[in-house]
Amino acid sequence: MLALQARGCHNINWVSPTPHLYGILQACKLAAEKGLSLPIVYNTHSYDRVEMLRVLDGVVDIYLPDLKYADSAIASHLGAPPDYPARARAAIAEMYRQVGGLQLDGNGLAVRGVLVRLLVLPHDLGGTLQSLVWIRTSLGPDVGVNIMGQYHPAYRAFAEPRLCRRVRPEEYAPIVEKAFELGFHYIDFDNSLCDPS
Repeated sequence: MLALQARGCHNINWVSPTPHLYGILQACKLAAEKGLSLPIVYNTHSYDRVEMLRVLDGVVDIYLPDLKYADSAIASHLGAPPDYPARARAAIAEMYRQVGGLQLDGNGLAVRGVLVRLLVLPHDLGGTLQSLVWIRTSLGPDVGVNIMGQYHPAYRAFAEPRLCRRVRPEEYAPIVEKAFELGFHYIDFDNSLCDPS
């Protein structure tokens, strides 16, 4: 982490770190004692226990959670645990309690807060519209949202007829429009999917 800081990195991004959390926390403490000052990013699928996230309070600066599904039946059908929506929402609410809404520095780089990633699936199977409404009403407009349109079918996706193609602009654009309508302060999206021409 200190070497990355010396090279000019903008943050320390832990990707799916839960299995190694104890070692990471110890390393972070040692690095902080030696001058680590970069924001710590917790990059997660959001199927996290709230009790575990509480251990990170005061350590993590930026939470980068996925919110994959809004409906438990769809989640279960597509391979996630049926309690994924409820657990992910509780986890994201705890993340927000800790660090609040997304804050950017003068260069547009995130320095603190929550930025939720929402992967749009064909037919809105992930329930991105529902998730946007939940984020806005339960947390607030200061949560950053990243509306991702890069879904690409692979492997067993071809066994599910609703998932065997890419997302179409006419499916993606209304979701981005809804995010703007809901008044989110920070929306990251794929402009090429919003303008089919």
